[in-house]
Amino acid sequence: MKITKTILLSFLLCLSAVAEHHAKHLFILSGQSNMQGHRPDEAFTPAVEKALGKDKVIVVQDALGGQPIHRWWKGWHDPQGKKPAQSGDLYDRLMGKVNPAIKGQKLASVSFVWMQGERDAKMGWGDLYEEALVGLHVQLAKDLGRNPKEMTFAIGRLSDFDMSNKSYPHWTKVRKAQVKVADSSPKFAWIDTDDLNDGKNRRGKDIENDLHYSAEGYKTLGRRFAEACLKPLGR
Repeated sequence: MKITKTILLSFLLCLSAVAEHHAKHLFILSGQSNMQGHRPDEAFTPAVEKALGKDKVIVVQDALGGQPIHRWWKGWHDPQGKKPAQSGDLYDRLMGKVNPAIKGQKLASVSFVWMQGERDAKMGWGDLYEEALVGLHVQLAKDLGRNPKEMTFAIGRLSDFDMSNKSYPHWTKVRKAQVKVADSSPKFAWIDTDDLNDGKNRRGKDIENDLHYSAEGYKTLGRRFAEACLKPLGR
């Protein structure tokens, strides 16, 4: 009997090891215009595939310019406590890409990469941003059956575009909220983008402290996102 149990245990451990060997690392990239402008295939995907193996990586991106965080986080409400007309619809669109990509797959890890906040800064919703950012991360973790504390969160901090808060009154508030959330967990990180909005954009136009990033800036952004995601994985 003991021999049979030992054989069974060894068999189960072998099956578990095989499953772990085939498990994939999922990277979910979302946000507004600067995420939409980021092309994962330029730098992000090659970096994570090099570190983890091409057959071990799933990258899903979905972004839309000019959108507030409440189009992703379903728990958002305005300062008066009212729910917006559009709540979580872009999150549902994102998950419409994620779920088919991971169907039938075992996940070794999940990394959430977020580049957004300009719209909320412009609307003066900086005081609501920290709660929304945490809420969105928890919402995604729950839907994927993950422990939020174990799911990597790479947050692109707003650049130095409007540090005087002239056009975007809560620009620096959103920046501070992003850093605060990122610093709250060893699995989280914020990515510096202050040096990414100078140079030539993809149309060949010279830019300086622009709202959007240069052609090279987007590539650097991809590399920095990859580094932030790989570090918690020990890579």
